[in-house]
Amino acid sequence: MKITLHVPRPRNPLALAARARRAGAHRPGAGAMRQQGRRDLRRDLDRMKPPSP
Repeated sequence: MKITLHVPRPRNPLALAARARRAGAHRPGAGAMRQQGRRDLRRDLDRMKPPSP
């Protein structure tokens, strides 16, 4: 009687490394977009303030 073991295919080490460092679309994350929005709002509000005497 023969016993056969099914061995999974070896994984690609380059693909795992790329996935670990969040490879993909080059755009800022949600937190960075919120921070940029807050900065833009603050800048616009500061421009609208009347000058102090």
